[in-house]
Amino acid sequence: MTYQVLARKWRPHNFSEIVGQEHVVKSLINALQHDRLHHAYLFTGTRGVGKTTIARILAKAINCENLQGYNPCGECNVCVQLDQGRFLDLIEVDAASRTKVEDTRDLLENAQYAPNSGRYKVYLIDEVHMLSGHSFNALLKTLEEPPPHVKFLLATTDPHKIPVTVLSRCLQFNLKRMLPEQVFKQMEFILQQESIESESAALRLLARAADGSMRDGLSLLDQAIVYGNGRVGLDDVCLMLGTIAQHPVNDLLTALAGGNAQKILKIIGEMADLTPDFIDVLQQILQALHRIALYQVVPSSIEHEFDGEMIVELAKLFSPEDIQLYYQIALIGRRDLDLAPDPKSGFEMVMLRMLAFKPSTLRTSNAAPKPEKSEAAKNTPNKSVASPKADEQAFKTSAAFEPDTTKPNTDQWSEMIAAMRIGGMTRELANNCVLQSIDDKVCTLLLDPGHKQLSSARTVEKLQKSLQDFCGKTIKLNIVTEKAEVDTPAVQLQKDREDLQRSAVESIENDETVNALKERFDARILPGTIEPVAQQNRRKT
Repeated sequence: MTYQVLARKWRPHNFSEIVGQEHVVKSLINALQHDRLHHAYLFTGTRGVGKTTIARILAKAINCENLQGYNPCGECNVCVQLDQGRFLDLIEVDAASRTKVEDTRDLLENAQYAPNSGRYKVYLIDEVHMLSGHSFNALLKTLEEPPPHVKFLLATTDPHKIPVTVLSRCLQFNLKRMLPEQVFKQMEFILQQESIESESAALRLLARAADGSMRDGLSLLDQAIVYGNGRVGLDDVCLMLGTIAQHPVNDLLTALAGGNAQKILKIIGEMADLTPDFIDVLQQILQALHRIALYQVVPSSIEHEFDGEMIVELAKLFSPEDIQLYYQIALIGRRDLDLAPDPKSGFEMVMLRMLAFKPSTLRTSNAAPKPEKSEAAKNTPNKSVASPKADEQAFKTSAAFEPDTTKPNTDQWSEMIAAMRIGGMTRELANNCVLQSIDDKVCTLLLDPGHKQLSSARTVEKLQKSLQDFCGKTIKLNIVTEKAEVDTPAVQLQKDREDLQRSAVESIENDETVNALKERFDARILPGTIEPVAQQNRRKT
């Protein structure tokens, strides 16, 4: 027997088998239940989402001799003949191959005659937007005053090309793109029925590659089965699609969050051995960054994502500002990748650019401002300068470390952060907290609700260990997500930076030399080019 591809073999034969188009199915079943069938239906949507399939099921339902819960029975003569493609009262036309007005007139000549064996004569016109203007005019008269025994079912991927006069005479149903989760579950079900072994990660990759089309997904699944010799494995799917699995992208973003350039280059080197398409890798990074940004703004946006856990974990490592910056760099990098000497070096430069342009708040905002040395201090020999450990010990024994439960002390907590010498996401967490109270047993911090994504189990554990090492005691860290009455160290640092910037701008604008240049040479100051000297020095360090 001739092999039948999965997309045709598993095409739905009734409303119950349709996946992902419940809004359309519900409307059609209600119309059948209350006998309120319209004379013309228009189904729109991208390729492979079920437009023609739903139209055929509707044609079967309105002619079925024994409806089962308003579903075609699949056993009567009408259902059998329609499934076999020999039902005379279903006239199915591909408008792309019959665009002339003569074809449309010939098609509608027999519309006035009663159906041969069914209840209705059904005209199913696929890709109806391909009809010419004169063809639409010929169709319009019949659509406006159709015989009672005629139903029109139109399907198109581009409804904007259909004249409004035709649209106004149809009930329009917009079919949704398939979610990757829906394609994934359908693939799993089909492979179980076909007794074909598969890997879940491979099906997820195929489901995402389907790009919202169930038919494309099943076609890719067919190809993967043949490529894997009867088995759907992750390595085979990656080679077949010319892409890489999701986990290197996860590892790349994790290393990027930690600022680990060595690990990033190592991962890229391992990927290069598989000769991947680096444009596709950047595409996956862009998709991951996009979903992270959505989750940070609307956490419920990943409810239907089958790799939601990965997105949640990555979202804890990045601030929203970082995500926006990295997304823009990756977007431009994908556009310019063809200009690089080779794809690998171009991709490496994109990742290194992300590290180089990492927001300065992660690199310099955590450094405590160094006090200006007096003239006497400058002349003091180096041996008299206290070591960092001595400074830390002096801070421990000072009165500033005494618990203050009555009023949070931002300066006290900032000094503790500087003395603990923490970095990365742990320091970001500490900088966005306010010290509420501390004693020999418990340290309570108030975390700004806008930065609650920083409070992961890993960063809290690191901060607690650093605090215990700093105090020399076993202290439990308690972080409460609550808006504090005072500014966090991060907010205070931002204010200081804005004050510095404001002072720098005022200094330049009031400078006599600059004003003289403006007057004599019509000079102007480019916006965004003024920067405080202190900030430049920090970047160099």
